[in-house]
Amino acid sequence: MKKSIAILVITGFSILFCLIKSLSAEPAWQNISRENLDLTAVLVNPDNPNIIYAGANNGIFKTEDGGANWRNILSVKGQNRSVNFLLFGLQDKNSLYAATGNGLFYSFNQGKSWKRIFQGKNYLENECTGLAILPYGIYLGTKAGVFLSKDNGRSWHKESGILGNSQILNISYNLSEPDYIYIACIDGVFRTKDRGQVWERIFVAHPVENGDNGDEISEDQDEAERFSEIRYISIDPNNLNCLYIAASKGVYKSQDKGKSWDLLTGYGLLSKEIKFLLISLKSTIYAVTKSGIFEHTNERWHELSLGLTAEDIRFLAQDNQGNLYAVCNNGLFKADLKYSVDDSKGNLISSYCKDEPKIKEVQEAAIKYAEVEPEKIKLWREQARKKAILPQVSIGLDRNTTDLWHWESGSTAIGQSGDDLLRRGRDSTDWDVTLSWDLGELIWNNDQTSIDVRSRLMVQLRDDILDEVTKLYFERIRVKMEINNLTIEDSRKRSEKELKLQELTASLDGLTGGYFSAHIPINRESS
Repeated sequence: MKKSIAILVITGFSILFCLIKSLSAEPAWQNISRENLDLTAVLVNPDNPNIIYAGANNGIFKTEDGGANWRNILSVKGQNRSVNFLLFGLQDKNSLYAATGNGLFYSFNQGKSWKRIFQGKNYLENECTGLAILPYGIYLGTKAGVFLSKDNGRSWHKESGILGNSQILNISYNLSEPDYIYIACIDGVFRTKDRGQVWERIFVAHPVENGDNGDEISEDQDEAERFSEIRYISIDPNNLNCLYIAASKGVYKSQDKGKSWDLLTGYGLLSKEIKFLLISLKSTIYAVTKSGIFEHTNERWHELSLGLTAEDIRFLAQDNQGNLYAVCNNGLFKADLKYSVDDSKGNLISSYCKDEPKIKEVQEAAIKYAEVEPEKIKLWREQARKKAILPQVSIGLDRNTTDLWHWESGSTAIGQSGDDLLRRGRDSTDWDVTLSWDLGELIWNNDQTSIDVRSRLMVQLRDDILDEVTKLYFERIRVKMEINNLTIEDSRKRSEKELKLQELTASLDGLTGGYFSAHIPINRESS
């Protein structure tokens, strides 16, 4: 027990050091867009990060000086004018594609002039939501299926089957392996490994109508709209076998091109519903939820958007210098992730742990509450050994009865009664006690095998409990630190994090039988 707890305590402090480091290194966000534009997408030139294209709800804006000056380079006409996705062409960064709510637009001269190369037959086909520019063709996702062009947009062919009718969410691919394409739609995730000749579904989803999955129904929702747990799919650029899916229940990960999926941990997330995913060139996972931007490191999530003044985050991008860009409802924000760590803030940890039980005490309370102490196994083994010393006792009881009758002659004296009586034979009872020893059990007995099995199960259960308690304990400290770093204006985030703090406290109480709350001052929870 001491060894297991010592290892977990060391691990816990290592995690805590990472938490302190990440908190003290919170990135600063800067609004680099002109005024407060309602933006929807962004595209950063990888060769020159000062050149940025930003899609808005009515067109495209461009800056060539890192956001100091912006100009409008495309105004989308029609009822739905939002720009959903921007992408460079294959040959150079002069060619540019824009997937909008009113078709697909193309520019060959960095946005100086534009031509619409796709227009759907109805408003659902008009709304372009995903795009893939490949050496052998262009794949375009819409709200009414997938279209393919093999002649640079002069003609289009609509896919058959589910992909020809489903609402497409996004298309993911990597030019290092162009035969593989992944399409996320509300009916699932589909994959082709032969340039679209055959499609197979590798992640199943069951769409529902009009928000039956728990989404609220808007008052002006006149027709049936389909919802799904899937939101986005992305590929790790350093490992093309590794896929990630943003979903309503968290982030799913596959390490075999979609053959099997595992749900990543949700530790640190205020909301499990992931709206967008970005996998960086260093394989770092960034996720967008309704609560903000989160980074996945050391098997947990920590928030990067505490200083971001935006309500609705819609898109993420990263340049070759490590800067992260967040597309929001009120502009484009930039953060430098190569921030330095202020080691002086590490001393703050003492104030968050003051007057609270230590991690070792909480672990011991959890072990005691679950009755998985190592001493219990030792007691079983001692009792098994003592059992061999004690004899096996068996008691036998026999009762003999008879139905034989006989004449019993009585006295021959004159006047005496009882002569010649008919009597029944007497019953007899026999008993015995036997003591026996199996001396071989002093060396080994069958109970040891049963104890070994129960011991392994108990050790596994104890390790699981200790691991869970350790994660919850340090997660709670981190949330307290995040609350302390919030400004007065962040009332919504403060409420969410205080609710998360109460949830973590309740989880620790559940694992320790109320020990944790009994040993913390109540007034510190709201500090």
